[in-house]
Amino acid sequence: MRPSVIMAVRHGESEANLAHRLAGDRPLVYERGDDEVTVTELGRAQAAAFGRLLAALPQDEAPELVCCSPYRRARDTWRIAQETWGAEPPPVIVDDRLRDQEQGAFAGRNLAALRERFPDELARREAAGAYAFRPPGGESLADVTVRLRAFLADDLGGRADGRRVLIVAHDSVVLGLRHVLGGRPDTELSAVLACAPVLNGSVSVWRAGELVRFNDVAHLTS
Repeated sequence: MRPSVIMAVRHGESEANLAHRLAGDRPLVYERGDDEVTVTELGRAQAAAFGRLLAALPQDEAPELVCCSPYRRARDTWRIAQETWGAEPPPVIVDDRLRDQEQGAFAGRNLAALRERFPDELARREAAGAYAFRPPGGESLADVTVRLRAFLADDLGGRADGRRVLIVAHDSVVLGLRHVLGGRPDTELSAVLACAPVLNGSVSVWRAGELVRFNDVAHLTS
């Protein structure tokens, strides 16, 4: 058996997201460790909006198990959402396999900074494709899907049978879930990558393995 429902939410806007947005086309190297970046004021509002979405769900549709990335921005998103929801919190699993894609030498750099520092690596990424490319010292999206497959098989294979599961994580994890749960071969990942960017605070839902919502932000504007 598998979870009856998987709901995945990307964390609210992070401090790094904001810094990159404000930098625009100017080179930026954001120095703070990726695992310690928290959410902005907007990110907190997005997390609270997700909590209100949970509060509006009928009891028989609410999450029964929460699986969260260990990164601070994801944990803070869940904490704020749970406080806003106000219900007795379900059990929470924090699993390292739900962390964001590790960028290695690319970490913290926007595209303009990468062009300055790693033009040859950017050319290699263009040739290899976004799925297979692994930055120096980092992970490819293929690596992310490998750990997601292990997580789904090992952790969710037992504790989540027939249950409604909420995953609080990152854009790379949501894209990886769409790929893995869709059962597509890696050669078809381009269709999934075309769905990027996965927006901050967005919700994606699979019922009985079938995708029914993806990258939905309606709750952020209601």
